[in-house]
Amino acid sequence: MKVVLFVLLLMAPVLIKCYKRVLPVDCSDIHRQNSNSPSGVYTIHPIGSTSAVQVFCDMESSGGRWTVFQSRMDGSVNFYRPWDQYRRGFGNAAGEYWLGLENIHQLTRQRRYELLVEMEDFSGRKGFARYSSFSIGAEYDGYTLRVSGFTNGGAGDSLTGHTEHKFSTFDRDQDPWTGNCAKLYLGGFWYNKCHRVNANGAYLWGPYSKPYAAGVVWYQFAGYGYSLKTISMKIRPVH
Repeated sequence: MKVVLFVLLLMAPVLIKCYKRVLPVDCSDIHRQNSNSPSGVYTIHPIGSTSAVQVFCDMESSGGRWTVFQSRMDGSVNFYRPWDQYRRGFGNAAGEYWLGLENIHQLTRQRRYELLVEMEDFSGRKGFARYSSFSIGAEYDGYTLRVSGFTNGGAGDSLTGHTEHKFSTFDRDQDPWTGNCAKLYLGGFWYNKCHRVNANGAYLWGPYSKPYAAGVVWYQFAGYGYSLKTISMKIRPVH
């Protein structure tokens, strides 16, 4: 018995290192560990054992393995939030949530990712936009968006015009417009001057007129005067 304990003590550092190696970085790692894993909430570790965070893993859409970093579905979570909360993340992975800019950066810093954006209006019409390359820079770079390689799934390309722009919130204005896009359009996003996408805008339940373009907008799919029922943004590694 003493010999067994002695051997286990000697092996402990090796076992710990092995455990660290199998911690899933994203949902593709969870699928790799168990290809039968269903869609649902899982814990990932973007930068190691101290970075545990819950996400929704989509194991069904277009082959699955998607890590969802943004989800709107019912207006239950307020997305008009300050910089620190967008940096850290908020909401509930089982419902509406934002994974956090730092987590998204750490993921896309390590691997090359593609992006899938799925959406639906209140009449049941669905569409998606897919991009073969997606990443965001570090905080010192304003979490700059870089996206390219559009494929149309009926939603149209509204996001390419936001590439190479920094993330803005009402308390950290980093857009190139003279005003504050985040304040005007009630969200937080990689605004240009100002947007074709306002995925984190106010949840306004379909057609609306005021405040102009401040709803959950994907312009090429439903225009500025329509706030979507659902939209989700999800990434997976490109092999």
